[in-house]
Amino acid sequence: MAGMSPLFRRKADAADPRDRLVTLIRKPGCHLCDDAQVVIEKVCAELGVSWERKDITEDRALHDRYWEQIPVVLVDGEQHTFWRVNEERLRRALTD
Repeated sequence: MAGMSPLFRRKADAADPRDRLVTLIRKPGCHLCDDAQVVIEKVCAELGVSWERKDITEDRALHDRYWEQIPVVLVDGEQHTFWRVNEERLRRALTD
């Protein structure tokens, strides 16, 4: 953008957790998925990060790709982890 001051541009380039997106890929009746969601809700609320939930039973492509790994956590569309979500590791991924 023309006219932006260098200070503003540098600040805009810095990783802002509020610009991140966490996706929980889960299925109904999955206790590990419930556990993962608790961690995601907590960390995302603390950092102001948006998150979404996707159900593999409603999406054939997600089912085919991830059914053996549920729950799967994506950060900005890239796989972060599966099965168990480590709170500190997720927090670092969103703030580094």
